[in-house]
Amino acid sequence: MTYTVEKAAMTRLPKDGLMDMAYRHRVLLSAVFLLVFPLLVPFKALAVNILIYGLYALGFNLLFGYLGLLSFGHSALFGAGSYACGILLVHYGMPWWAGLLLGTVAGGAMAGIIGMFAIRTSGIYFAMVTLALSQCVYYIFYQATGLTGGENGLRGVNVSDISIFGLHLYFVDPVTRYYVVAACVILALFFLSRILASPFGAVIEATRENEARARASGYDVRRVRLVTFILSGGFCGLAGALQAIHLSIVPIETMHYETSGLVVMMALLGGMGTFFGPFIGAAVFLLLENVVSLWTVHWQLFVGAVFVLCVLFFPRGIWGSVLHWVKK
Repeated sequence: MTYTVEKAAMTRLPKDGLMDMAYRHRVLLSAVFLLVFPLLVPFKALAVNILIYGLYALGFNLLFGYLGLLSFGHSALFGAGSYACGILLVHYGMPWWAGLLLGTVAGGAMAGIIGMFAIRTSGIYFAMVTLALSQCVYYIFYQATGLTGGENGLRGVNVSDISIFGLHLYFVDPVTRYYVVAACVILALFFLSRILASPFGAVIEATRENEARARASGYDVRRVRLVTFILSGGFCGLAGALQAIHLSIVPIETMHYETSGLVVMMALLGGMGTFFGPFIGAAVFLLLENVVSLWTVHWQLFVGAVFVLCVLFFPRGIWGSVLHWVKK
């Protein structure tokens, strides 16, 4: 079985070396970076967006980077989490934490429904099936005007104050909002780290490297695919729920296929199969969007050119290339 980029870099150094320590404490190091990250970006709202889309790309990376299945339908998982959280808060007046929990469950449930059909295929057929099913979901939510707001989106997802273990926080404050979202992201990183370090994580990578050998070893490859898809949906659903309370609205574009293409670009920019790469990719994409859009309305052309250059000269992605150079 071929290891991930981080594992490969670690094995080239002494056991007690720096990379070994970094790999074993990757969640802690990621958490420390995220805690100081607001000091490195122009404004807090951008930092929150990077966290949310980085988490979204993290969920996609679990399926594509670690399992090897390319999905063009992750917008349905992201949108399901957003709408589930928004509907619970707007129509039923439930607390914010219940919205986050339901959004996570909704993302996983949507992945389970789509996955039951998609896992029977592979390669480009898997990508096309997920794209087609996600567009079906988009149409359903678009037509459910009374529940989702239709083309106008779901409005009124307002969270102004939150209480955590008796501590009252003013969520409208940009700094408070960032660190609440960061706490959720750090918990998600810890959970992902436990998945990857578990025997099931090894099975995921074994399935990616040699599906026939994994099947011959007695593993149910379809079940591994489905469970991984559901876990991926859970991460994406949490990201969608966080976006809903961050924006106070759930636009219908959340479920559009462009949102699926966006996460593919972010994950590839950061580095597929890397633990922290999705956040690097989200940061690069969103920073470029915010900076270049100040100069020209054609910012997509510039960002697209940067993406092409990265694919040509840094095929492992930005973070993946850094780890590869360290390995040397």
